[in-house]
Amino acid sequence: MGNGKNNGKDKGKNKAKGDSQAGGKDDGPVGKNGKAASGLSKKDYEALLEPLQIELNGMARWLAHHGKRLVVIFEGRDTAGKGGAINAMADCLSPRQCHVVALSKPSEDEQGQWYFQRYVPHLPSAGQITLFDRSWYNRPGVETVMGFCKPQDTERFFKQAPVFEQLLVDDGILLFKYWLTVDQAQQEERFAERREDPLKRWKLSPIDLVAREKYEDYGRARDRMLEATHTKQAPWTLVDFNDQRLGRLTLIRHLLDHLPDTQVPEQTIEFPPLPGEPAHESFSGPLKPIPPFKLPKSVD
Repeated sequence: MGNGKNNGKDKGKNKAKGDSQAGGKDDGPVGKNGKAASGLSKKDYEALLEPLQIELNGMARWLAHHGKRLVVIFEGRDTAGKGGAINAMADCLSPRQCHVVALSKPSEDEQGQWYFQRYVPHLPSAGQITLFDRSWYNRPGVETVMGFCKPQDTERFFKQAPVFEQLLVDDGILLFKYWLTVDQAQQEERFAERREDPLKRWKLSPIDLVAREKYEDYGRARDRMLEATHTKQAPWTLVDFNDQRLGRLTLIRHLLDHLPDTQVPEQTIEFPPLPGEPAHESFSGPLKPIPPFKLPKSVD
């Protein structure tokens, strides 16, 4: 982990206008859309991810030891890769400590609340981590572009968001905001993949169809959002996610490098030898394990 004091120094660098800015470039083979496909095989990616995940575990121990609170916001266009980036972090951490928040459409009661109110209960307690898969930045993004809120609601958000985030940071929360960038051609490929893959089809919604036609509108809304909410105390960081594997590695490395460089020794637990031979699972009552899954003959 790096020095947390660097967290707000790159204000000018992050405030760029395109969708191919922060993060590393990939020199791998070219994909169907003319963009560089991932130069990382799954094997190489996992080999590079593993040491980062070990560092994430060290970060989690440090947070727990010192009672620190971490909030990481993942924002970006549809298909940018928010879920995959969150999984790369959360899968190696305790679910009792690391909480993923992906709120659905506001209820009628929530629509009558102060806009930020529904997010406050999900903020972390001492020693905990909250990863927001989209966040209060729904307001200047999808809500504004799709007309789900009034223009005055958006303007009020731009005034209140920096104040709200200043309060979080002043109270000691470590706040990181990431915008995952993706070009439209790459987005189209990912939409098509979701349509064809029955395990990803749930990610598609009618709003996605409209979002395809509003790529430029979302870009303008993003630029306005960055201009209004990129502050010293809560800066944005843009990460190129046209290559999702490289994007995940880039994002996690950045997060670790911008946290205090404090190590907490890992507790070691000794396992003495068993007093005898290992026992087998046995059942004296009427209940027995169900029959195992029947493997195809080709696997036998």
